Amino acid sequence: MQMTTRDVLLEMDQEEEDDDDGDIGDVAASKRPFLTPDPSRLVLDNFEQTAVSSFGVLENQPDFRTPEFEEFNGQLDSLFFNDGQRRIDFVLVYEDESRKENNKKGSNEKQRRKRRAYESNLICDGLHLEATRSILDDKLVFVKVHAPWEVLCTYAEIMHIKLPLKPNDLKTRSSAFDNFSWFTKVLQVDESIIKPEQEFFTAPFEKNRMNDFYIQDRDTFFNPATRSRIVYFILSRIMYQVRDNVKKFGINKLVSSGIYKAAFPLHDCNFSHKSEDLSCPSERYLLYREWAHPRSIYKKQPLDLIRKYYGEKIGIYFAWLGYYTQMLLLAAVVGVACFLYGYFNQDNCTWSKEVCHPDIGGKIIMCPQCDQHCSFWNLNITCESSKKLCIFDSFGTLVFAVFMGIWVTLFLEFWKRRQAELEYEWDTVELQQEEQPRPEYEAQCTHVVINEITQEQERVPFTTWGKCVRITLCASAVLFWILLIIASVIGIIVYRLSVFIVFSTKLPETLNGTDSIQKYLTPQTATSITASLISFVIIMILNIIYEKVAIMITNFELPRTQTDYENSLTMKMFLFQFVNYYSSCFYIAFFKGKFVGYPGDPVYWLGKYRNEECDPGGCLLELTTQLTIIMGGKAIWNNIQEVLLPWVKNLIGRCRTASRAEKITPRWEQDYHLQLMGKLGLFYEYLEMIIQFGFVTLFVASFPLAPLLALVNNILEIRVDAWKMTTQYRRMVPEKAQDIGAWQPIMQGIAILAVVTNAMIIAFTSDMIPRLVYYWSFSVPPYGNHTHYTMEGYINSTLSIFKVSDFKNQSKGNPDPKVVIPTTCRYRDFRNPPGHEQQYKHNIYYWHVIAAKLAFIIVMEHLIYSVKFFVSYAIPDVSKRTKSKIRREKYLTQKLLRENHLKDMTKNMGVKVERMVEVVDNNLRPKSE
Repeated sequence: MQMTTRDVLLEMDQEEEDDDDGDIGDVAASKRPFLTPDPSRLVLDNFEQTAVSSFGVLENQPDFRTPEFEEFNGQLDSLFFNDGQRRIDFVLVYEDESRKENNKKGSNEKQRRKRRAYESNLICDGLHLEATRSILDDKLVFVKVHAPWEVLCTYAEIMHIKLPLKPNDLKTRSSAFDNFSWFTKVLQVDESIIKPEQEFFTAPFEKNRMNDFYIQDRDTFFNPATRSRIVYFILSRIMYQVRDNVKKFGINKLVSSGIYKAAFPLHDCNFSHKSEDLSCPSERYLLYREWAHPRSIYKKQPLDLIRKYYGEKIGIYFAWLGYYTQMLLLAAVVGVACFLYGYFNQDNCTWSKEVCHPDIGGKIIMCPQCDQHCSFWNLNITCESSKKLCIFDSFGTLVFAVFMGIWVTLFLEFWKRRQAELEYEWDTVELQQEEQPRPEYEAQCTHVVINEITQEQERVPFTTWGKCVRITLCASAVLFWILLIIASVIGIIVYRLSVFIVFSTKLPETLNGTDSIQKYLTPQTATSITASLISFVIIMILNIIYEKVAIMITNFELPRTQTDYENSLTMKMFLFQFVNYYSSCFYIAFFKGKFVGYPGDPVYWLGKYRNEECDPGGCLLELTTQLTIIMGGKAIWNNIQEVLLPWVKNLIGRCRTASRAEKITPRWEQDYHLQLMGKLGLFYEYLEMIIQFGFVTLFVASFPLAPLLALVNNILEIRVDAWKMTTQYRRMVPEKAQDIGAWQPIMQGIAILAVVTNAMIIAFTSDMIPRLVYYWSFSVPPYGNHTHYTMEGYINSTLSIFKVSDFKNQSKGNPDPKVVIPTTCRYRDFRNPPGHEQQYKHNIYYWHVIAAKLAFIIVMEHLIYSVKFFVSYAIPDVSKRTKSKIRREKYLTQKLLRENHLKDMTKNMGVKVERMVEVVDNNLRPKSE
């Protein structure tokens, strides 16, 4: 490979420069992250720069090199240059300025000069370029990029890419499940269609040890994904302009500023049929057929092929999502069993029977739940809701909450083991690739500081004081938006309080409760459903706004590397989403109905709105309703959005070119008209699943069917994501990844919090503890009158008595003129009756219940945390088998490299000895003669 030692950089005057693409920092060659192909060739320092100081014709510059222009050769699925030999590793797309309708000469000329300088420097760096004009739109030009063998080898060494040394001869141990292979075979991908990948011993590539590597064919030694990754690495680090010793570089800036319209690697074929080129493996078609197609919904994912085609970062996402879905199967089965237990035992629910009984619940008159506008009401109008509550507020719920506390630990621990296996199988155990700073970070590197370690000068984007200012501003912005969410929650609460009065006034309500509709559409139910729907709409609107705000805040924060950027954005987005999605659930679970006072002395919000109360059976059913609406609505909305948006956009694009559709378009032009999946596309997929994970774990005690909904959603989510990537999106640049990043500690934090929330839901939101206290203590003497333990009389014991004449004027209800005003009414609390020496004060039952609730929380938390700790300790993060494989492979790799090195040394020594013998013979021969 001949690498030219001259780069073309545009050097513009200050007044000529436009700032549309930002300033990339003036970084010394020794400090910059741009690695060079040849150690003897330092970046920039040894470049003999050619300055182009005018808007003259660039082609006339002696050092300017342009790509070859070729006509499309008519081969539809070709992945090669017109010569059929050089593979297309990347495609750049731009719009020819000379053919634009709105031709702004000055602006277009600047863009043209930068692009030509950039392409020239790509050629100087060893890449091959070939340009072809669009078939459908002659303004578009596609620049195809090819990396020759020498460039690939050079950058593979720089990027520490692991490549095959020799085939892996380690035997795979037989599994205990092999005897059931006949059963699992139907779930596996057909190996005759997607053949298993051959395993190799690998090592970081080194050019001086090229003979040690398993190079049978130079064209296939670097697979297409690796080639694209290397080319993208180069494209991101090639310069195109210099001004005042400030250099600008990278394809990302050129695309964002409009100089190029797109940059992407190619799909290998059409997703609906195989490539016409018999040498093409048609991996996209195989992925669509065996992974993305609906008929493959029951099959396991071809993870090795996903990793090979899209890279490890996307591969590990689908591996995690698939493993999470498999684990949800167990949780869903147990959840459905607990639900069915409650459903079939609801007829045995004594307290619900008392609510519905006309002689018990029908004769209990409840106090008005709002001031002025609400009237007295009969308890039995909540009959239907009490029956539904029996399904969810049962002993099975307690068992399921304990089970889920252990399940989440098992899931996280077994995922760590699975992740370690993938690290070994996908060669990311010792990921040596040094992550480079983001170009946006280097754009601001203007401050010179002394490195404490090297004692050399280096450039940073801001001083220590500037960093503190940025962190303070970013934290303030995040706090402001969190407070905004809390304000929206307060708005929903105010809506609940105000609209409940309206529903209580407008909805027909009688003491007899004979209206069949009224059994279901109570004021409490109507308020709960409408408030949940409004809450869901507000959540989705705030999500759309905050996504943009979070990106702006993170950009202002200026993280150094892409991993730092994603982690910072992850924490901001998750913190926001956590408050946004879960705040209303936390309010219903732990605050609603807890601080209401009693009818004679109610508690008011903002001094105006009377705090809302729960149903006589508690707020658990309302929490279940809230979870169902938010979780179900979010799943439906996300899946519709993920399917419809890219499909509609591509449909519009096809309609625009329908008149020219009869023309044969090449592979690069077909891919150009697909949608772009941005760098944060995978981030949003993770975020969606982690929010769902929170719903499944944090509030599962109130909704045992949550794992089942999540399971169904995830089965569809895997195939929808696969369908999007294979059919609707351009191929992403493959990226390396060892794990799922910051999402792992986030899940661990959710798992710890879930134990507390579920224990508190059972203790404070459900009526399980009061029922147990009544059954074991207050149903029998000395507190009860029954001769045996029973739940009879429970409703009467949990409803306190209030004397109507003790109402204050402000809190009096609006009595129905047709109904006789009662002398007393009942309300949900444990207080002494009127006439007692401590009337309306909490009674002994209340303190027993509080003590039992606190004891339950302490016991349940300690029990589950103890089991979680034991499980975490007993299950190692890396299995013994995987450790042995890693050590064995490392040993064999080192042995192989050492043996090859000794062979080379022996061979070299033999050559040197032979030469020495020849020299000695030549020196001695004259004497002997």
